[in-house]
Amino acid sequence: MPGEKDLNTLLRTMRPALNPGDYVFCVIPSLNAINLGEVLLLFKEAEGYTVIVSKELADDLKLEYSFVAAWITLSVHSALDAVGLTAAFSNALAAGGISCNVVAAFYHDHIFVDKRDAERAMKILEQLSEN
Repeated sequence: MPGEKDLNTLLRTMRPALNPGDYVFCVIPSLNAINLGEVLLLFKEAEGYTVIVSKELADDLKLEYSFVAAWITLSVHSALDAVGLTAAFSNALAAGGISCNVVAAFYHDHIFVDKRDAERAMKILEQLSEN
């Protein structure tokens, strides 16, 4: 089933959901030292492999990180070529003084915000969806 492309529908039905836990972004030089089944995201960059993992796993593996995030999923199935959704929610969060890191996966958009901003971010996203 194709994802939704209409921006008004996407915003009205995005249904943000706060996932439990704390998440961190780490860089690892190789994939040998990590169980890929425990990795939320893997992206290969020139400097190494960026992984998003639970803070608990990063601490267990003694991985370095500088940002502890909350993970919010927009439950609407957004099309990968939909226009404007990322701009709409990132602008709303920015207006509230909240930085966001976005991952667009096949079915959903995932937003990582500073753990301290999680509840405020949820309120902003819920208000955006209601308007």
